[in-house]
Amino acid sequence: MTNPIYKIIKPKWWLVIKLLPILLGFMFLKWVIHFYDLEFLTMNALFSSLIAGTVFLIGFLISGVLSDYKESEKIPGEIAACLDTLSDDALSVHYKKKDERVNQWLEHVLQTQNLIMDWLYSRVPFSMLLEHVENYSEHFSQLEDLIPANYIVRLKQEQSCLRKMLIRIQVIRDTSFVPSAYAIVESLAVLISIGLLLVEIEPFYESLFFLGFVVFLVLYMMFLIRDLDNPFEYSEHGETPGEIALQPMHEVKYRLKNKISKIARSI
Repeated sequence: MTNPIYKIIKPKWWLVIKLLPILLGFMFLKWVIHFYDLEFLTMNALFSSLIAGTVFLIGFLISGVLSDYKESEKIPGEIAACLDTLSDDALSVHYKKKDERVNQWLEHVLQTQNLIMDWLYSRVPFSMLLEHVENYSEHFSQLEDLIPANYIVRLKQEQSCLRKMLIRIQVIRDTSFVPSAYAIVESLAVLISIGLLLVEIEPFYESLFFLGFVVFLVLYMMFLIRDLDNPFEYSEHGETPGEIALQPMHEVKYRLKNKISKIARSI
């Protein structure tokens, strides 16, 4: 369930609004330093080079995390497709041989969807989800007298595919893109911010606008890279802007419930 505040503010503007208090605080602090005549640095080529180097490193970081982000966008749809395949197979077996075990199998698929969502929203541990996926083997063993062996092999492949995608998400959550690169960029961002506070540029009010713009750009890109680096960092309240959309996972739940209803009506 998406946080209601994100329905009021368009997602593309959320990061801008998030940074506005920081930007206003910077500009106020810059005004205070100027008012008390505490500016003692002068703008020179070395300082400009420092800003240019920071922008270059930011470009390096965003190019690295963007490729992983585009790959991550596919994962929710692939998981939903995997759950659809498992449930379709259950439905086809039910039409041939009506058996209560098939209904239990389909209920297990629906529980998988619920557990995946709870795990993504940090409500249950990953170990619980993996244990649930492992329990598919128990269901498959109970169905050996209903379906051919090659059919069981196909179902086990879907189980393995589901487990791989879930582990992939966990790895993305636990690892960060080149932590040392983050450290140097964050250090440079702090140095630039401090330098812009202490540099003296006239006329003051024009410089305040342009310096504020530089700080906003650097901070915006840093926050954006952080969001892109962990696109599955959902809170327990739901999805937030900058994270991978889970619409395929929400939609598959309704399809699973419809299939369970079909089985219930046909029994």
